[in-house]
Amino acid sequence: MPSEEARSEEGEETEEKGGGEQEREKSKEEGDWEPKILAFCCNWCSYAGADAAGLERRQMPPTFRVVRVMCSGRIDPAFVLLGLLEGADAVLMTGCHFGDCHYIDGNYKARNRYEFLKEFVDELGLEPERIGLRWISASEGPIFAEMVREVTENVKKVGPSPFRRRWKK
Repeated sequence: MPSEEARSEEGEETEEKGGGEQEREKSKEEGDWEPKILAFCCNWCSYAGADAAGLERRQMPPTFRVVRVMCSGRIDPAFVLLGLLEGADAVLMTGCHFGDCHYIDGNYKARNRYEFLKEFVDELGLEPERIGLRWISASEGPIFAEMVREVTENVKKVGPSPFRRRWKK
């Protein structure tokens, strides 16, 4: 039977080895890391733009999760904050261009909520790149695809969210 000293040395070696394996696994996860971006899209314009991008077979990274809402004016700031707290690396609000809203002034409401969210995210100590607001019409599939690539690259530069949890693939 090994002495107490030998057992403690073996334990230390095991702990060191375990720590090294954890570091390798962590670096492997970071190397394989792809951002997860939550996008709230207006049903009438930006969601149709996302659909158009797909129908045109535009190349886009698979980093976006789209949530369709009837109007960008109905995107509650709590939805955006909950997305960030649940581990989304970024949350994007998209809607109709000004003057094209099917509900008359929904995009103005979305803009006001976005301005509030920018300040709130800054108070949380998060980078401003973690939230965004874009206006995309139904005919702007190429613009939607370019936005997905651009936002993905910006979030990759910032890195994973500090609130990140494992999202199921």
